[in-house]
Amino acid sequence: MTLISSEPILRITAELADILHFGKTPIGERRVINILGGTVEGPKLTGKILPGGADWQFIRADGAAHVEARYTIESDTGAYILVSSEGVRHGPPDVLARLLTGETVDPSLYYFRTAMRFETGDQTLDWMNRVIAIARGQRERNAVKLDVYEVL
Repeated sequence: MTLISSEPILRITAELADILHFGKTPIGERRVINILGGTVEGPKLTGKILPGGADWQFIRADGAAHVEARYTIESDTGAYILVSSEGVRHGPPDVLARLLTGETVDPSLYYFRTAMRFETGDQTLDWMNRVIAIARGQRERNAVKLDVYEVL
């Protein structure tokens, strides 16, 4: 079996609004977290996150958070990139409880990974339309940090 390799492409720091709690729905405890803005830095892209995106989450019966986010990056060159991300965050109940209170927790204590796709009409960034990316996340009080890697 051949191992999959990856290459770092960017770090996202997204500023987040307070969690909107929708309550228990048929698929779990629904939450929406609006994205207020943020920064993008990396060897292949720099820019900012525009306000208006969100992370639509639900907490599964096993306590894991299913995360699904869509937002827009504006590159330093003025290009727009749509980001679609889906993943999972889970860990020991006491660690997840600390995250819920807004405490910054060592990310090695919990699992937070997403798969990402990009969409852009900018020809200089066309490579982004044809890659799958993965990210390792870290949740903070009013932000999330994602180290994003292109799957080679």
